[in-house]
Amino acid sequence: MPIQFSVNGQPVNLDQKDQEMPLLWFLREKMQLTGSKFGCGIGQCGACTVHLNGSAVRSCLLPVGQLQGSAIRTIEGLASGTDLHPVQQAWLDEDVPQCGYCQAGQIMAAVALLEQVNDRSEEQVNAHMSNICRCGTYTRIRKAIKLVAAKAPPET
Repeated sequence: MPIQFSVNGQPVNLDQKDQEMPLLWFLREKMQLTGSKFGCGIGQCGACTVHLNGSAVRSCLLPVGQLQGSAIRTIEGLASGTDLHPVQQAWLDEDVPQCGYCQAGQIMAAVALLEQVNDRSEEQVNAHMSNICRCGTYTRIRKAIKLVAAKAPPET
């Protein structure tokens, strides 16, 4: 039986022969969604971060065979037409990226944080934003997250 899940709202039916393939490689090679990047391959850096049923996960470690019935959202699925997601817009407004390699994963982690965590204190942001940026843009990343959080307070 095929493995069925969705990527950015589009249904996917995957042959079982590919079920051990990491989600990152499925997205990049099979679906041509190249926003998620390969960084370390061991789930530490976060360059490959996507959403699995709304939660941020490292796609380099997740076999597609475990995705039955799941909803995957990638950086390509954040914008609505030409309207950027508020976090993407904040990244531009705060001039966050330098090299940009980690930024898709950083944005996906920030979106999950803002969608799931009501306590957006500096401690909580630091605890949830575990992605690595080799350029060291952490100050601007935190500033962009605070900008979005201030515009969209958490639901009580």
